[in-house]
Amino acid sequence: MVVRMRHTKSHTKNRRSHHALESTSFTKCENCKVLKRRHTVCSLCGFYRGKKVLDLVKKAEKKQKKEKAKKAQA
Repeated sequence: MVVRMRHTKSHTKNRRSHHALESTSFTKCENCKVLKRRHTVCSLCGFYRGKKVLDLVKKAEKKQKKEKAKKAQA
């Protein structure tokens, strides 16, 4: 297929100027003051925007219980 209207190099580069990767931005958690990614739940305390969203203690206990059951089967 023959290209009917060729774009110049500058036109192509101008269009691709928005394709650059941006670095992730971090903020401090309001509860535990550790750096976390923006708009995500804190992985240490489970808080998001001042509210407790995840119960990490309960999650850890469930994981240990599952591992213990797996070892008992082996």
